[in-house]
Amino acid sequence: MDFAAAMPLAGTLGVTIDEGTKDRVAGKLPVRPEICTAGHIIHGGAIMAFADCLGAVGAFLTLPEGASGTTTIESKTNFLGAGPEGSVLIGEATPVRIGKRLSVWQTRIRTEDGADVALVTQTQMVLWPA
Repeated sequence: MDFAAAMPLAGTLGVTIDEGTKDRVAGKLPVRPEICTAGHIIHGGAIMAFADCLGAVGAFLTLPEGASGTTTIESKTNFLGAGPEGSVLIGEATPVRIGKRLSVWQTRIRTEDGADVALVTQTQMVLWPA
């Protein structure tokens, strides 16, 4: 399944998802001028959106039987470094806890050289049919 294609924002940002399993979601985000701020570094909101895309895929893949979807209800970002324009950021989301109603995912974002850019923890709520 092309997970990025299922999320219009991922396509707008340029997110690609290389791996999507219940235990790990990995993807890339090229840092283009359109998603940068002053100093030619990636905007923090773009970093958060990238992490949210990866965590959402993981939450979707771990939905319990009968669930209709998932939505982010909380997200916390620690910014650890810069993502310079022209670089490619690598993101890896892994589950912290998977439950019937909620899942918690942690996404580590680095440059291709391995420098830390951000650590994002998000909570995804499971949606049930009405």
